[in-house]
Amino acid sequence: MSVGGCSINSSAQVISDTIPLGGNAWSDPAGGGIDTWFRVTSTGKLHVWVRAGGRDDSSSVIQVSLGEGAGHEVAIEAGDEYLITHDAGVFDIVDTGYQCVHIKGVSQAKAALPMIQSIIVRGEPINGQTAFVPNDEGNFFYWGRRGPSVHLHYPVPAGEEAEWFYNEVTVPAGQDLEGSYFMACGFAQGYFGMQVNSPTERHILFSVWSPFETNDPAAVPDSQRIRVLKKGEDVHTQAFGNEGSGGQSYLNYMWKAGHTYKFLVHAQPAADRHTVFTAWFYAPEEGRWRLIASFSRPQTRTWLTGLHSFLENFDPEQGIYRRSVQFNHQWIRDTAGRWIGLHRAEFTTDNTGRKGYRMDYAGGVRGPAFYLENCGHFSTYTAANTWFERPEDAVGGSPAVEVSALP
Repeated sequence: MSVGGCSINSSAQVISDTIPLGGNAWSDPAGGGIDTWFRVTSTGKLHVWVRAGGRDDSSSVIQVSLGEGAGHEVAIEAGDEYLITHDAGVFDIVDTGYQCVHIKGVSQAKAALPMIQSIIVRGEPINGQTAFVPNDEGNFFYWGRRGPSVHLHYPVPAGEEAEWFYNEVTVPAGQDLEGSYFMACGFAQGYFGMQVNSPTERHILFSVWSPFETNDPAAVPDSQRIRVLKKGEDVHTQAFGNEGSGGQSYLNYMWKAGHTYKFLVHAQPAADRHTVFTAWFYAPEEGRWRLIASFSRPQTRTWLTGLHSFLENFDPEQGIYRRSVQFNHQWIRDTAGRWIGLHRAEFTTDNTGRKGYRMDYAGGVRGPAFYLENCGHFSTYTAANTWFERPEDAVGGSPAVEVSALP
């Protein structure tokens, strides 16, 4: 293909990448234009083209820039029936990691930008290791814009049975971004943590999956439905779907960044092949433990297994912003009533990260706590399946919880 006197993929030795805006671009947070993100592992000269078409009744001029260098103007004619590849110039990539191509309108008859499908990049930084969402197969434009979810898995010491799981969560100031779920106490059948749902609404959320695998809660047979046994003051309960199905409970609670919150989950196998899972939340602003809910899960007889925490962004428009969370004082209480500290964790990421579509994820040990970070297109990442360990004395004393006095 020849564009503006330059050939794209003119030989087998030349590599170019076509980066679709659908899964890699956001409106400029500062207003005016579009930012398209991708990650490189080499520096050097980068040639950029824009694949765009003019709107029926307006020509326009756009400016394409990358980094601190001067932008290049590109004219888009009105009424282009087909997308045309426009040469947007050559830029210097001086550091590896995430790069941002910024496109803004310079002059146009309408406020809207022309129809821009993708950008094409070629040059020394493009070496077959560029990270971006390449297509929408498997709905990955949606998942890519949400960004990678990240997890910490806490192994239970061999031979121990975990009846209780305790964890503490601190979201640093400024990291409580809309669309975030800071999940504290995850286990094989459910999860428990806190969300930012809107500027005026935050949830303490506890859910348990049904053993029947479906995304449609109406399809779950009656014999495999999650039963609500108890719920706390002001707690809402309902069925959920789309990510498996089951029972969900949430408390509207305006928790605050910088404060530390305590989460506690209990499992009790019952004689009729049900297991009862119960969750409590400690609000320091109130100085008390609050019951969230108690669910009965059929066809299940187990103690707590698969213990983990995670951080996710569930709003695709918020995938451009970096967020972090700290998890501290992980403990289990065994069936003999002994508290046992957990001081090892394995870091993992979801399919978006494993495929290399997004590589803005990190985790590890920071001070006495484990931490997780994701989104925001930061350039230094943590390799998946890395193990981290804190000194045992960093776990601190066992939780000051009188389990027999819990509401």
